[in-house]
Amino acid sequence: MADTGAGRFAPSPSGRLHVGNLRTAVVAWLFARSTGRRFLIRVEDLDRVRAGAEADQLAELADLGITSDSPVLRQSDRTDLYSEALRALIDRDLAYECFCTRRDIAEAASALHGRPGFYPGTCRGLTAEDRARRRRERPPALRLRAAVDTWAVEDVLAGRVAAPVDDVVLRRNDGVIAYNLAVVVDDAAQGVDQVVRGDDLLTSAPRQAYLASLLGLPAPVYAHVPLAVTAEGRRLAKRDGAVTLEDLAAQGRTPGAVLALLLSSLGLPEGSLQAALGAFDTARLPRQPWVVDPSGLFSTPACPACKPSASTDKVLP
Repeated sequence: MADTGAGRFAPSPSGRLHVGNLRTAVVAWLFARSTGRRFLIRVEDLDRVRAGAEADQLAELADLGITSDSPVLRQSDRTDLYSEALRALIDRDLAYECFCTRRDIAEAASALHGRPGFYPGTCRGLTAEDRARRRRERPPALRLRAAVDTWAVEDVLAGRVAAPVDDVVLRRNDGVIAYNLAVVVDDAAQGVDQVVRGDDLLTSAPRQAYLASLLGLPAPVYAHVPLAVTAEGRRLAKRDGAVTLEDLAAQGRTPGAVLALLLSSLGLPEGSLQAALGAFDTARLPRQPWVVDPSGLFSTPACPACKPSASTDKVLP
């Protein structure tokens, strides 16, 4: 296959994949194949890892016919690459030490004009003496010294999306490289120029694209897929019941039957991935969440709480 870029699926090995995760993997595979790209699988194991989960997830994907065109990479094997990128930011004074606890950040966000989930820059102005004193109390994280308030990306499904950019964590206070830096470095290093993932990560895309620009790396094409949700509109989780391949196999559902279900939920032919690929059209993908009722998974429940997401310019809070 010609090297014309790549798409990817990058799960965290924290447990078995549920049908919502598998559906996103199917969409990512279809996006990549329909645009002549390679398809890669990357294991994002810097944070949550459960013994045996990686092997389970790769087997589950293979059961649906989804495999990687290159050897599977693990983030835990790539820390030298992340440290190099971090050093480049430090050398340009684009990173600073942060001593805030989660409670500190939550309290700052609850103050007037605070943005929940966004860092207010509390430690930006610390003096050298302040930092030396604080280091004796707790090890610092490293944060990006962002120079913009917002950044915009183009998303195939959501349109132009602008969102606030804050001083994201680059390295946690336990020394582990943070997700936002690792994923930007990995995508560029692997030639990933198409990122298809759940739309719960839509607000992360502008942050990551901005960080890529600081590192002189190209931003990928994004496509954020509506999530699988419960009938109440809550994001699907394994705790919701029989939603993994293992669960469904115990009910007599084969991987082929689950694949057919996933393809049907996307409005695609149910016979195989190749048949679905022949009919794949991004303009016809559902723009609303996929409602999953574990007690009747192979039916189509309604979701009064779910609203379609239109493809238009967006400014996210």
